[in-house]
Amino acid sequence: MSLLYIAPLVALLTGSIFYCILAVIAAARYMASRASRLSAPPPVSVLRPLAGAEDNTEANLRSLFTQVYPAFEVLLAVHEVSDPAATVARRVMQEFPNVPSRLIVSGPSPEPNAKVWSLRALYSEAHHETLLMSDSDIFVPPGGFATMMAELAQTNVALVTCPYRAVAGHSLWSRLEALGLNTEFLGGLLTARMLGGVDFAIGCTVATRKADLAAIGGLEHLQRYLAEDFMMGNLTHTRGRTVILSRCIIDHHIGGEEFLKNWRHRLRWARSTRRSRPRGYIGELFTKTTAIALILAVVAHGGLGFAIVGWLFRACFDAAMGIWVLDDPLVGSYWWLLPVEEIASFVTWVLGFFGNAITWRGRKLVVARDGSFEM
Repeated sequence: MSLLYIAPLVALLTGSIFYCILAVIAAARYMASRASRLSAPPPVSVLRPLAGAEDNTEANLRSLFTQVYPAFEVLLAVHEVSDPAATVARRVMQEFPNVPSRLIVSGPSPEPNAKVWSLRALYSEAHHETLLMSDSDIFVPPGGFATMMAELAQTNVALVTCPYRAVAGHSLWSRLEALGLNTEFLGGLLTARMLGGVDFAIGCTVATRKADLAAIGGLEHLQRYLAEDFMMGNLTHTRGRTVILSRCIIDHHIGGEEFLKNWRHRLRWARSTRRSRPRGYIGELFTKTTAIALILAVVAHGGLGFAIVGWLFRACFDAAMGIWVLDDPLVGSYWWLLPVEEIASFVTWVLGFFGNAITWRGRKLVVARDGSFEM
């Protein structure tokens, strides 16, 4: 192949190796960060929307009630009283009578983003100024509330967002997705944190205050977005307030979706990211080390040597994220599937450039340029 074509591939691989190095440095800086404990932690209203009862719903819910924290209430929402999650919620609430808690029926959401609809119903019932919003598939470690509140109390901090350890279901596709989340996705978060600060949020678990939420338009404004979590952090950052990536790492149970459902979920995420962060999405090319190295090895004479170097740096990157930062047993056991996931991630990234239509909760929607919905 002509040098005209080889040189750009070598440049891309070099850039990707440089990214891997940056990400490992970012991981080291993240691991070195700490937040001191508060002598007088504020009372917290915990908001958790529920929808359906999966295998881990009860354990995840119980993790909220067993927090080592002096004062908090737990507010839970279902769309319909017949939702199986309501039964689970009542059982857990009865198990912990000393924790103030309420179950609210929000009714069906008129908007596609049903999660924010439930959060709005919970928000109106919250007694405390400090809020912690957490998805139903999240397990919070016992000291999680204390860590997040200490971080939220720092100067100018308006929002704390938690990175997560993805816990896979039983399907191959779920394992592949979890591997990607626990390596490539986390690496992107930590590198962004180091280079430009945190201008996003991960909606699985977020801590903020009512006043800070109101300052960005409130939940009513956020409901029009597919990635309402990203917008929450982005709008907060735009106002000049600080967003922190917490040292509290939560467990995110992603379920056991089969191929088609998992693929649609990935594509929906890719198209949403492209709309929310167009320049950042293009820059994700440098995170695709395995795919770039494979292309170079196949098409370029002598390219295999460059590819091997790229793969070695990528292996260090994966180990730093999945094993050092997250202590993830999945990465340790299924490391040999990482190249497969990384190729799948590259394919999804390419397809994410095409089209702006998604199917979400049975509705066909168009994602506008600002990341909002067009019905």
